[in-house]
Amino acid sequence: MGSFMEIFTLVTGVIYIILEIRQKNFMWVVGILTSVAAMWVFFRQGLYASFALNAYYLVTSFIGLWQWGRAKMMLKQTDDAPGQGDDIHLNRLTLKTIAVSALVVVAGTFVLSEVMAALENPMSVMDASVAVLSAVATWWLVRSYLEQWWLWIIADALSTIMCATQGLWWMTALYAAYSLSAVYGYIHWKRNGRYIE
Repeated sequence: MGSFMEIFTLVTGVIYIILEIRQKNFMWVVGILTSVAAMWVFFRQGLYASFALNAYYLVTSFIGLWQWGRAKMMLKQTDDAPGQGDDIHLNRLTLKTIAVSALVVVAGTFVLSEVMAALENPMSVMDASVAVLSAVATWWLVRSYLEQWWLWIIADALSTIMCATQGLWWMTALYAAYSLSAVYGYIHWKRNGRYIE
């Protein structure tokens, strides 16, 4: 059953990243399925920060579905020319958001790694780092900041290493694909992005 859930997470995760790059709202629905499956895999492995991160993804999938639907409507209302269907709606990242996010990453990683160590998490610091960085990246994704892809490149690379050291080979493949896709996602969003705020 464990291997099946890893494969299911891999398949839905790949679909998710394709939809994310194309900025399609259905991504959030697929994200719900991926999150539930990943929660099961990480809980069984004792990687509790990654389990909690996927619970967070589950909640933000509902928020993202609403937020992106609203942003797409705003983009259509301001569009004088017929749409190409490939426009990416973007918001500008502020210095305040960067500062608050950096503080959350540093403080959150410290606190969460202590909690994970107390729970005998086999990779407490890396698991905590990935969880906190990914939580911030997800919030930036919901807000459609172009720079969210930078955070994903780092988080996904760390996740690839973490899963490989734990022998989770299907999850390793998923996060390696995520890492490469994040690079492409940044290029795609930068090329096709339009700021709405």
